[in-house]
Formats: sequence, structure tokens, C-alpha cells
Amino acid sequence: MVRPIVLIPARMSASRLPGKPLADIHGAPMIVHVWRRAVAADVGPVWVAADDSRVMDAVASAGGKAVMTRFDHPSGSDRIFEALGAVDANGVHDVVINIQGDLPTIEPSLVRASLAPLDAEPAADIATLATPIKREQEKDDPNVVKVIATELGPARLRALYFTRARAPWGEGRLLHHIGLYAYRRDALRRFVAAPPSPLERREKLEQLRALEEGMRVDVALVDTAPLGVDAPEDLERARVMLAPGKDA
Repeated sequence: MVRPIVLIPARMSASRLPGKPLADIHGAPMIVHVWRRAVAADVGPVWVAADDSRVMDAVASAGGKAVMTRFDHPSGSDRIFEALGAVDANGVHDVVINIQGDLPTIEPSLVRASLAPLDAEPAADIATLATPIKREQEKDDPNVVKVIATELGPARLRALYFTRARAPWGEGRLLHHIGLYAYRRDALRRFVAAPPSPLERREKLEQLRALEEGMRVDVALVDTAPLGVDAPEDLERARVMLAPGKDA
């Protein structure tokens, strides 16, 4: 069995929604909503990797744990790697789950599902999630990332490629990639040490670096995708979805 730790990167300087981690959703900052759902998954300790003392204070006020990281990290993966060295320097945890800090509707079951590929396949370096695309307009939406994968079982796949284009060609389901990752500890170290790859730069998809480095990325198939908050209109949707008495 794996020994996971959950790390949530939180960056205050998002270009489309500055101060995003502290955006209010029914009386609690968005980062606190994400933290609560990660704790509810009950897979291991949960830490927020912050770049601002205000995020640290918000998490602490909710009863959570946060660690300060550099403000100039190029990605969330780099941020959680720094945080991992600070909070688990002795290497107690062999799997690191990276939950983006802008997923306030993430279901705890999805966090748990990310571990299944690593439990099932020792050769897998990274695990992630996908769900079948149901809305026709999403198939050609470049903001909906697609994963091309080969099937390993009823709900488990191996990723061959990630793209913003409509793919693969022809009839059949298309899969929406969900940006939640479970890294084996050594895989995370290898990933952040590698430079951005050519396909990563072309597609603007960080996960392609792992494939170009020869790493194995397995995928758990789930039923739903969480809402990612990237713009003010997304924040309003999140507030509606998380209204008191309403299921996300």
C-alpha cells in the first residue's frame, strides 16, 4: 500500500483572478474549501503550499496546515516539491497527491480514486484522472484537455498523449483530463528536474513533459469533473454549486 501526502499549491498572483486562493465562497476562502475536501478524502496528511502569509493565516484559521514556499515557482509541481522537502524531509510518504488550489468543488472520492492506478501497477510513475466528455461543445474546446489512452481495465487506462485538440479521430468517447496528479515521490523529483519539453511548450500542457521523459502515466476513469476556477464567471458558478444546502 502507498503512503500518500496531499499538497495543495496556492498562488496569489493568478493573472485572470488575482488573489484567487482567498476568493470568498459563502464565508470561507476558496483555498479552505479545497483543503476541507482534501481532508475529507482521508488518504493522508494535507498541507497547503502557499506563497503569501495571508493564505497561511486563512488555512491556519480553519484549523489546517500550510507551509510557505517561494513566490516565483513556474508551476504548482515545483511549488509542491519545495513544500514536500519542508514538511516530509525524512521521506515518510512515498506518494504525493497534487490538488490544484482552484478546485473548490473537488469530490473527496476523486482524490481517493487517484491512488488506484499506483496501487494496481508498480510500474506507473504518475496517476491522474479523466471522465468521458458529455457536452458536444467541449469536444472542440481547447480549454478542455483531452487524454488519449489505451485501456487496461474497466476504469483504468494508460495515457499515450494529452492534447487541447479534438482527439482521437473517429467515433467513440473522448476523455476530459482532470488535472489532479498522484506522483510517486521519485517521479515528482524527476519531473521537476527536467526542463520543459517541446510538446509541453507547444500544447502548453505540463503533463506532456512526463511522457516525453519516458514516464508512465496511468489514468483512473471517474464519473464527473470538478469545476476549475480560472475567471470571475467560474467563481460565480462555484458559489452557486456550493450554496448552503446544495450538493456540489
